[in-house]
Amino acid sequence: MRTEVIELDERFGEEYKGRYVFQEISWAKRSRIIQKYTKYHPITGQVVSSDFIAIQAETILASLREQPANKPISLEKLLSEDQGIPVELGELLSKIVNNLSGMSHQDLHFLLQQLDEESRTQLLQSLGYVKRSDGHPTNSQDSQPEQSKSSVLS
Repeated sequence: MRTEVIELDERFGEEYKGRYVFQEISWAKRSRIIQKYTKYHPITGQVVSSDFIAIQAETILASLREQPANKPISLEKLLSEDQGIPVELGELLSKIVNNLSGMSHQDLHFLLQQLDEESRTQLLQSLGYVKRSDGHPTNSQDSQPEQSKSSVLS
C-alpha cells in the first residue's frame, strides 16, 4: 500500500509540528466509513443524506499511521467546530488522504447522481473540488506548508 510522509513546521502552530505518516486504506475500510455516515431510503435505496465532514475525518484518521507523540490529530479534533484543527491543515490532510485513498471518478459520479444540489456542493467542497463560501479554494497548492517535506514511500 502506498504511503506518504510529511514533516510539518510550526506554520499551523507548535502543537502540530512533527512527522506524520499516512497510508492508503483498503476499499473495504473506505466503504465502511462511507456506509457509517450515509443514510439510504429504505425502499428506493437512494442516498437520503451523508455527513461528508465525518466521512473525510474518519478517512484521515484511518490513513494516519504515525504522528508526533503529543497526538495532535484525533477524530474529536477533526470534527470539532470550536476547537478543531486549522482550516489549511485540514485541507492539506484531506488532499494527502484523497490522493492515497480517494474516490475514483466512477465513485464520485455515482454519488453525485444520488444527491441533491446542496449535498453535492458539500461533497465537492469536502473533496476540494469547489471553493468554500468565503471564496478560497478548498484544495490548492497554496495550502501546503512552505517548509514541509513530503515524500512517497513504496
